[in-house]
Amino acid sequence: MVLAAGLGTRMRAADENRPKPLVELCGMPLIDWVLDRVRRAGIQNVVVNTHYKADQIQAHLAGRPGIRISHEDALLETGGGVRKALPLLGDGPFLVVNSDAIWLDGPQPALNRLIAAWRPDAMDLLLMLQPMAWVTGYQGPGDYFLDPLGRARCRTELEVAPYLFAGAHITTAAAFEGTPKGPFSLNEIFDQVEAAERLYGMAHDGEWYHVGSPDQLRRAEDEILRGHTAVASR
Repeated sequence: MVLAAGLGTRMRAADENRPKPLVELCGMPLIDWVLDRVRRAGIQNVVVNTHYKADQIQAHLAGRPGIRISHEDALLETGGGVRKALPLLGDGPFLVVNSDAIWLDGPQPALNRLIAAWRPDAMDLLLMLQPMAWVTGYQGPGDYFLDPLGRARCRTELEVAPYLFAGAHITTAAAFEGTPKGPFSLNEIFDQVEAAERLYGMAHDGEWYHVGSPDQLRRAEDEILRGHTAVASR
């Protein structure tokens, strides 16, 4: 599932006429960067949720094989959006990726590594995490710690964590049992799974870019183009 229903408020300073998933990075819409990586991981069936300027996103994706739309008349936030789409996602494990999650792969594609690391006997949710040393455009205290077994723990208020959630994870419909039908954040699911000691993380071994604002988008584009990696990463 690709999450594309958000309002993208900060990005409107760069482009008020398009929703954030259609804002371009190195000449390609953000959502196409994500869909390209999803396809390269061998995933053929994709659900995209929409809300803000949904008609533009739906028109952009029209005719692409394997893509189904889960439209939200009222914004359901990240958790509520996935919950609404569960009938389209099935009972097995599925991948969830933010439509503005932009990274460059390391020696192996990140999503392939994430899929290979999934262990349903031990995990209810597996996060792709970015080492803070390899983050562009983000200044903050991080999100998670990893223990020697790969279990993830969210930082407390006064801690500084070595990993940032990179906007991609694997989970199943079972993790959403008992959740409300209305809006709620995926962070609530993450916290519940962590409390059950079934939240794990995998460290990404390439670069990752925070593109939440026009300035962050420009910085990411400058760094990608300066490294001559944009074409190869596609």
